[in-house]
Amino acid sequence: MIERKDTEGNLYTFYDEDLPYEEEILRNPYSVKHWQRYIDHLKNTKSNNLNMVYERALTELPGSYKLWYNYLRHRLSQLKKRCITDPLYEDVNNAFERALVFMHKMPRIWMDYCILMTKQCYITRTRQVFDRSLRALPITQHHRIWPLYIDFLKKHNVYETSVRVFRRYLKLAPEDTEEYIEYLISIGRLDEAAIKLAQIVNQDDFVSKHGKSNHQLWNELCNLISKNPSKIKSLNVDAIIRGGLRRYTDQLGPLWNSLADYYVRSGLFERARDIYEEAIQTVTTVRDFTQVFDAYAQFEELSLSKCIEDETIISTEDGNIELELRLARFEHLMERRLLLLNSVLLRQNPHNVQEWHKRIKLYEGQPHEIINTYTEAVQTVQPQLAVGKLHTLWVAFGKFYEENNQIADARVIFERATHVPYTKVDDLASVWCEWAEMEIRHGNCKEALKLMHRATAMPFRKVSYHDENETVQMRLYKSLKVWSMYADLEESFGTFKTCKAVYDKIIDLKIATPQIIINYGLFLEENNYFEEAFRAYEKGIALFKWPNVYDVWNTYLTKFLKRYGGTKLERTRDLFEQCLEHCPNKYAKGIVLKY
Repeated sequence: MIERKDTEGNLYTFYDEDLPYEEEILRNPYSVKHWQRYIDHLKNTKSNNLNMVYERALTELPGSYKLWYNYLRHRLSQLKKRCITDPLYEDVNNAFERALVFMHKMPRIWMDYCILMTKQCYITRTRQVFDRSLRALPITQHHRIWPLYIDFLKKHNVYETSVRVFRRYLKLAPEDTEEYIEYLISIGRLDEAAIKLAQIVNQDDFVSKHGKSNHQLWNELCNLISKNPSKIKSLNVDAIIRGGLRRYTDQLGPLWNSLADYYVRSGLFERARDIYEEAIQTVTTVRDFTQVFDAYAQFEELSLSKCIEDETIISTEDGNIELELRLARFEHLMERRLLLLNSVLLRQNPHNVQEWHKRIKLYEGQPHEIINTYTEAVQTVQPQLAVGKLHTLWVAFGKFYEENNQIADARVIFERATHVPYTKVDDLASVWCEWAEMEIRHGNCKEALKLMHRATAMPFRKVSYHDENETVQMRLYKSLKVWSMYADLEESFGTFKTCKAVYDKIIDLKIATPQIIINYGLFLEENNYFEEAFRAYEKGIALFKWPNVYDVWNTYLTKFLKRYGGTKLERTRDLFEQCLEHCPNKYAKGIVLKY
């Protein structure tokens, strides 16, 4: 056993089994391998001389990273279960400082030193160590230091220092801006947090490390600035949220509510009310409308409740007026709900005829509003884009004037309705028929006949009924609906001659149906023009094929037999043979039995 003092005067004891290693390092003082072998031997024997041997080795080989790293790890292990005020901590600090004289480019040693300093809670010294490490290491290694630096700052209430350091960090890693924003919010520096958040939402190439979409970041910004109006002074909140409204048209409800909430929290209640009104007049989806309307109603309800609860307000005359005003405002809002919702649906598609009808019903009992709505509807709905039957709006408009005994105005509406470029002839025909029916209801039978005559007038040039390139007004002359009503009116109010002329015109235009032929025949028979009736049936038979012609033949044969019985056998035989010549077997039985 040999006793020896180190450079600091500490006494160490060497045993006989250490001598071979001592001799070996005397022969090879600059060999890391031999020093490491000696150190491993001391570790196995749990000798107290390990620190001294490390120091001796590093004196000879101060540039060995392996020796420094192992030595520092060994010294750190000696600090376990010791209080941070223990003097041994300062010894280890000094060891790190000596190591960094030679190992200042080694990030692992800097990291261990920074972690050690963080544990000791020396704020200024630790910050200085972190700053030294960043200055010493190349920038490609900084990503290993910064997370430790940020964690250290978050543990201590050194806000100004933390903010300054974070700003430096973001120059290297701008993708971590969200972490900085979260920190600013946690320490109450909301103005700068809002500024940074506004910057990243305006960066098209920013990618959130938390997987948030740009829209989610917008919502966070809106929530932040709307809920803290007194703390955020550097941003134009109104402009920012309106920018979001233009940008995210599918999520307007929450953004409008954020803008209104900002003014509510700022105490600008009238401005908030204006925002709510603007929102419900501009949103285009039922979901957004519901969100905004519910928030608006809640705002008005709370405003009313506060007014009721405040005894100083209700105890004065002006206060009572204010209370009544708020109550009336709230009731007016709730009464308008269905109308506002209808407006949303019409903004989605202003050419939806059914929604215009619903809107008119909502104005029941308000004739002035009904007229304005009808006028707006017929001016807005384009025939080519209409969803539903456009002519029903015109007809309902005319009937509204009729119900209010304004026949002259109703005629003006129907007249205008006949000039609308509908997509289907049947729509225009319906307008003419409704107009004629209105005239009949008021005893103007001659006027109704004149209308039908106008409607069925031949165009100035020949056009095909099915040619959609032509206007419906040009093709109306072949509308069976109009002609059928014309024939009915002539039968009821016209002369035999005019009625017969109408039926003949229908047959000439080749738009007759079997039922019209039968009606024509019955009309002639009622007026004792039997042969004319039979000729009408024959014209109808020439127009149709089997099986459509069956009813005409059946009526013709029945009427002929009834009229002549067995007196005109030859003519009767010819009729039956003509009928049976092309008659399908399905219909032949009834005809044969008559024969």
